[in-house]
Amino acid sequence: MTARRFVPAVTVAALAALFLAGCAAPAAQSEPDATSTASAASELLAAHDLDGLDAREVVDRLDALPVAGRPADLIASVRPDHVELSDDQGRTASLPLPDDVFYTSVAPYADRTHDCFFHSLTTCLGELSNADVRVIVTASDGTVVLDEMRTTNDNGFVGLWLPRGIQGTITVESEGLRASQAFATDADSPTCLTTLQLS
Repeated sequence: MTARRFVPAVTVAALAALFLAGCAAPAAQSEPDATSTASAASELLAAHDLDGLDAREVVDRLDALPVAGRPADLIASVRPDHVELSDDQGRTASLPLPDDVFYTSVAPYADRTHDCFFHSLTTCLGELSNADVRVIVTASDGTVVLDEMRTTNDNGFVGLWLPRGIQGTITVESEGLRASQAFATDADSPTCLTTLQLS
């Protein structure tokens, strides 16, 4: 009885962990010396045609890639102040984001979503790919920071470069449906918002 029930439970738990890992950050690794770190970072960026790009350019390029064209051997996680990259060769790179802007990637949805805190540029998948949406970002003092028509990327996310150090509300509208969510752009804020359910 126990063995029979245990196998499906383990299978479900394993699948859930795999699903949630879709937006997970790379695991922490031991600290190599500075020279080898710089060399490995340079090799990683060159191997993925990202050399010469700053962190903002890397974010924009990777998030806009078609899902079918995303590198399976690269993980890129957007943190509040930097982008962490790692590949299947064990190479890592960390690129600082600008001091004045914060990247928030938003995946509006109708039926399906997933938990996410730090946006993964190569593995996160939202429900509404290539969908036209209106995005309105309003700061807590009532200032409209952004009000634009956008198209979600192939991964179902729309990326927003917002001023650092603000709080407010993000509203997404699509095909007569609407969703709103509070946000912040400080050192402890998520870079991935997946809880805007359109209704």
